[in-house]
Amino acid sequence: MVGLETAALPLTVVSLVLNVLVLVPVTGSLLLGARWPAGAYGERTPARDILLAIYLAILAGSAALLVTVLVASRRLPDLEPAVLALLGLQVVYKVLSGVTVRDLRNPVVLSNLGIAVVHSVTIALLVSS
Repeated sequence: MVGLETAALPLTVVSLVLNVLVLVPVTGSLLLGARWPAGAYGERTPARDILLAIYLAILAGSAALLVTVLVASRRLPDLEPAVLALLGLQVVYKVLSGVTVRDLRNPVVLSNLGIAVVHSVTIALLVSS
């Protein structure tokens, strides 16, 4: 497993940065009670708070992996399985959101599908390295 030491490294960083850039404002807005999330996520409910917890976990994992990749990518080839697990689970849930929501005009679904494409390319590069 040397994917993080090869051409996959830049796109791995892109995927992890994308997670952070998307999730910081989303989780911040949900935590602070901003009004805009209600249009995309509905009013605050226990289900929405569970989704927030999942988003916070993905954010924490992405930030930790990003720091580790940038600081020690050449010395930690064992990091690749963690990246594959995080991005792989995200691709599955993001694609499934299109199936479960059944509205391809929903901004969260559209965002999810776009991010799933980026993460899928990263996964393909990691696996083929």
